[in-house]
Amino acid sequence: MIRFRLAKAGDVPALRALVEKAYRGDTAKRGWTHEADLLDDERTSDAELAETIASTSSRVLLAEIDGALAGTVTITDVGQDRAYLGMLCVDPDLQAEGLGRALIADAEDMASEVFGARLMEMTVIDARPELIAWYERRGYARSGETRPFPNGEAVPFRMVVLEKDLS
Repeated sequence: MIRFRLAKAGDVPALRALVEKAYRGDTAKRGWTHEADLLDDERTSDAELAETIASTSSRVLLAEIDGALAGTVTITDVGQDRAYLGMLCVDPDLQAEGLGRALIADAEDMASEVFGARLMEMTVIDARPELIAWYERRGYARSGETRPFPNGEAVPFRMVVLEKDLS
């Protein structure tokens, strides 16, 4: 049974382990949404996660299956009736079973209800066209905007901005 709940400060160690497992390193390669072939740094930090969980303008949603952390997504109120969907990840061993879709649906509902968002935006690495296509099948569309990769490093890719009308 899947249970959704908001993250608390005590969830940071398990949350960080899930994010790193899903995005980086050999464990991430068991799934299809990873960045392990593109980047080898850490995806996040304990401090970043703790700050996001404590922020009044963000919500970190967790999905647990039989009490074990299985997935997460973060939404952030960015103002002007917009929310940002970020750090969506599912345990690589559980991918392609619908949990990512369920997390997105719950995040979209929460963004509308909690922040009054009418538009959800996200960014995806342009080197992952199959991942962009997956989000497009969920109703997201390319805005035409791209942004630099957020860590400031010189990398050979950019972030494609995707948007979805929530109204």
